Amino acid sequence: MRKRTHARECVLQILYQHEMNPLPLGQVMESFWKENEGQEEEVKSFAAGLVLGTRLHQGEIDEVIKKVTNNWDLGRMAVIDRSILRFATYELLFMEDIPSKVTINEAVNLAKKFSQEGSGKFVNGILDKISHTEKSRVEKKAEHE
Repeated sequence: MRKRTHARECVLQILYQHEMNPLPLGQVMESFWKENEGQEEEVKSFAAGLVLGTRLHQGEIDEVIKKVTNNWDLGRMAVIDRSILRFATYELLFMEDIPSKVTINEAVNLAKKFSQEGSGKFVNGILDKISHTEKSRVEKKAEHE
């Protein structure tokens, strides 16, 4: 498995655990890495950046997701889908070194692997809308792709 793909799986697990457990994020991350010893530093570093960036910008990210889902209550989404959407939206909007197509493809694959039937299509549809509605921000990334 590629390093960033593996890191995204770790991000999903950390965000899921943090949402289900009211402990501070740092404590959740520390516990996760202890339980998953032996991870390469590159995986841990990419995952940590993605987790922290997602949480730092979560309010803005949630507003973007709400906008493309016609103000659908995020609390009604499956925790796994919501976690995937949040960190993938963070990638789309803030991580210039990652092509949008890669972000969407990786998110869809995670949804298919870890969530319920139909989640891949659900995640794909929302992220595709985000990549179009937030076009000016995503285009800045595309210039670097």
